[in-house]
Amino acid sequence: MLHVRLALLIAAFSAVATAQGADHPLSIERMRARTYPGSALTTQQTLAPGANYTRRVVSYQSDGLRINALLTVPTGTPPKGGWPAIVFNHGYIPPNEYRTTERYVAYVDAFARAGFVVLKPDYRGHGSSQGQPAGTSYWSPEYTTDVLNAASSLKTLKGVNKARLGMWGHSMGGHITLRAMVVSPDIKAGVIWAGVVGPYDLLFKDLPQWGRGDPNDPRARLLAALGRPERNPAAYRAISPNSYLADLKGRPLQLHHATGDTHVPYRLSQSLASGLKAAGQPVTFYTYAGDNHDLSRNLKAALDRSIAFFKTHL
Repeated sequence: MLHVRLALLIAAFSAVATAQGADHPLSIERMRARTYPGSALTTQQTLAPGANYTRRVVSYQSDGLRINALLTVPTGTPPKGGWPAIVFNHGYIPPNEYRTTERYVAYVDAFARAGFVVLKPDYRGHGSSQGQPAGTSYWSPEYTTDVLNAASSLKTLKGVNKARLGMWGHSMGGHITLRAMVVSPDIKAGVIWAGVVGPYDLLFKDLPQWGRGDPNDPRARLLAALGRPERNPAAYRAISPNSYLADLKGRPLQLHHATGDTHVPYRLSQSLASGLKAAGQPVTFYTYAGDNHDLSRNLKAALDRSIAFFKTHL
């Protein structure tokens, strides 16, 4: 009888924990239930062109906020069906230091030269985008919402092939890319560099200091709502994109990570690669021995591999 009561208590606790996670704004199912309509892209500023592409600062709508973004469009006649397009998700930069046309310049240039339309969202609260910064994408869903609305906005652009849409993400942007892909089947392929892409038990172990000291600490709010991952695993499965890898249904991912990364532990990408293989999903994982978080010593090789991947899968 005691065993029966214990089993019933465990089952009841598990049901409550699952409900807590399912009701959280980060819940994958809750994010899937939302709509991400985006809007037409409005030109805010025309910039000097690149080698074979135009450059503009544009804006679009996300949750009623004006979000700015850097847009590059290849010059010349689009291929049949339109240009393939990439939503470019940058890593964490202090929002008050962020500038639309600074950092990641060489990365955007490489994709643009290769014939991709590229849209690099600023995220809310970054640069001149409206709204308050959300901290990071692991503790709150706002930045993922912004990039999903960016993807919808890209589809309104004349000359873009709506069926050939991919995402690239670095560091925090890698988590955004993974979360966006399990939420929306519209993202056909993804490339992640040094991504924060492990399940939540690893994130809390490997990144214990992230968010601390922030007076608006979203990590603390997540802990207050759900408790520790080891004590509430069902709730954290509900909010973790790593629990939904089978739902990618063959949409491929390419991962890049350096063993010398001192910002984001290498084992987070190892964990994602293992999870994708276990779920029967296509994945390629490139390791860069002794390199850093930005893959500085292998930048050309990593960009060439990323471009080749998108050319194959978009």
